[in-house]
Amino acid sequence: MSYYRRSHIAGATYFFTLTTYQRLPLLTEERVRTTLREAIGEVRATLPFEIDAWVLLPDLLHAIWTLPALDRDYGKRWGLIKSIVSRQCRDLIPERSSRSFSRIRRREIDFWQRRFWEHQIRDEGDFERHADYIHYNPVKHGLAAYVSQWLYSTYHRYVADGTYPADWAGNPAVGIGRGGE
Repeated sequence: MSYYRRSHIAGATYFFTLTTYQRLPLLTEERVRTTLREAIGEVRATLPFEIDAWVLLPDLLHAIWTLPALDRDYGKRWGLIKSIVSRQCRDLIPERSSRSFSRIRRREIDFWQRRFWEHQIRDEGDFERHADYIHYNPVKHGLAAYVSQWLYSTYHRYVADGTYPADWAGNPAVGIGRGGE
């Protein structure tokens, strides 16, 4: 079994990337978005954390979280969120003629990739670079011409609270809606 070195600093801020299994474009479907939002709320009720930045693309999500001062277990939180979404949205997964022995043995639903990427945010500059990366990602992937056009992001919250100007990253000043937290 592989050993992955992860940062586990209590109260730290982390950047995450999670992807769907075989990059299935499921995450922006209304039912999945709703289920993901509810799963996050359910987990936050017992294992709190702050969502500092977020973007949801069809096959992946990026997030920045800050954990409570004496807590370092982001893995448990993600595990619970992924499990809830997988169970409640399993019927959206296309039928496969074969599943890997490993996934069958682990009783995994083919919704999420098994692991996720994590990076501990080191300082304010690191936070800003990762938040900018998160918010610009829909444009980078060709899903929107401007950041403001992508609804499933905390970009709109950043504009509303004055963190970003309305024309950030070349955006025309267009209607600002609620972000996809």
